[in-house]
Amino acid sequence: MDRAYVPDASPYATLIALARSGTRAALATVVAADGSTPQVPGASAVFTAGGLAGGTVGGGVGEARVEDLARRAVAAGVSRLKTLDLGYDPSAESEAICGGRLRVLVDARPERHASVFIRMMDDIRRRRPGALVTWIGRARPTREARGGLAQKGRAGGTSSRELRGADIRRFWLPAGGRRIFPAGLPLSEFESVIRTAARATVPGFFEGVGGALYVEPHAPLPRLIIAGAGHVGRAAAHLGRLLNFEVIIIDDRAEFANAARFPEAARIVVADAARALRRLPLGPDSYVVIVTRGHRGDEDALRACIRRKAAYLGMIGSARKVGLLRERFLEKRWCSAADWARVRTPIGLPIGSKTVEEIAVSIAAELVAVRSGNSRAYGAGRSTLRSGRGA
Repeated sequence: MDRAYVPDASPYATLIALARSGTRAALATVVAADGSTPQVPGASAVFTAGGLAGGTVGGGVGEARVEDLARRAVAAGVSRLKTLDLGYDPSAESEAICGGRLRVLVDARPERHASVFIRMMDDIRRRRPGALVTWIGRARPTREARGGLAQKGRAGGTSSRELRGADIRRFWLPAGGRRIFPAGLPLSEFESVIRTAARATVPGFFEGVGGALYVEPHAPLPRLIIAGAGHVGRAAAHLGRLLNFEVIIIDDRAEFANAARFPEAARIVVADAARALRRLPLGPDSYVVIVTRGHRGDEDALRACIRRKAAYLGMIGSARKVGLLRERFLEKRWCSAADWARVRTPIGLPIGSKTVEEIAVSIAAELVAVRSGNSRAYGAGRSTLRSGRGA
């Protein structure tokens, strides 16, 4: 199934924590997909001997099959590149009807690349994009792996051909930064791919004569800036973090804007919303949700950012309030008609939302539609909130 690729660094954070604790784990990554599949290339999950530890490669039966591969990889110490056919099996009632195929890389020793993951995470925290590049070659099983294979063979399980190992090397290519390549790798046939890897926007899997190369772009999470720490802001922040946004909360009330109420927030700014918005950098990766405690607060916050080029600018309110504000903004020449047309107000997709939670869902759905480039299919956002406030 088609869906947008959203970089997720959380499996790598899980791996770093497991490596520091000495817990063995495997990293499973979808490197290619064909047909209708539950996940897109770039989806990753971490498995220990006890099962899933973080991330996802789609859930359901497909993920169960990947988990089985990962557990065996942990036990044998052998990495694999495996194609999974997700065609429907009528004999298995629980089987998902997908019909596609996934190419999954299972890294049995991801802790060897912990320094690469740490460097990648550090750059992302500094809002520096780049690409995680993985070279995949053939490797002979280790002594530990041969022992595991022998036991599997005696038990009538997986054959040695199925567990033929993959040699995995990883390196991080920061956009515009210093490139550090592992020594001794036959990368010449991938020279053009590597040259443009740091500017990639979607993952790519490239097969060559001496091996394969998987390029996984990573960029800082888009910022969800919520002006207003009331009920709607709190619910929207929770959903925004689940949807892989970096959440920033702005409110001048410390009793509302605090870590206890917003544990998912990367940053909390206790200040006047309009003043704080003027200071914050806004760009193509900024999503602004205005849900302050009053109409004046909404107006001031909107005025602070309406001429700036955020990816998304939404404001809560009734249709009557929106009409009055539009007239005021145009009359005062605070914005042009084109500027106002960019504002999603009344905020959210028209799903018939009435409760705080439903309004937050409508906002979250609109954020995803804009991020994935599908917002035109839904038209202008319309929430059924009439006179309720964000606080």
